[in-house]
Amino acid sequence: MYHLTALVTLLAVAFCFFTGVNVARSRARTGVKAPAMSGHPDFERAFRIQMNTLEWMPILLPSLWLFAIYVSDAIAAVIGAVWVIGRIIYFLGYSKEAAKRSPGFAIQAFASIALWVGALVAVLSRLVH
Repeated sequence: MYHLTALVTLLAVAFCFFTGVNVARSRARTGVKAPAMSGHPDFERAFRIQMNTLEWMPILLPSLWLFAIYVSDAIAAVIGAVWVIGRIIYFLGYSKEAAKRSPGFAIQAFASIALWVGALVAVLSRLVH
């Protein structure tokens, strides 16, 4: 079973939900009415945090699960947890100013790439053998 990977998946989904709630709160706080996507820098940063998180979810989730299946549930969960931590750091930095988003982005990108490469190598290895 893949209990640890399932837990990290739920954490990633919870963070994604949190970013959506944050956008709604930011709309109320800044007065940016739907369907507008711009108008106040604080709202625009909140919106980009949410969109960037959504953009990375289809990269993370299949890579996470394929890594868990072909390599290890525990290692996938640890790397997936690093992704969630990276997204939190990204959120905290980007919420202050756009220039502060890079450390969190790098952490989550590295985690995603590690999962994808690991899954790819494992799948190819199984195909060859």
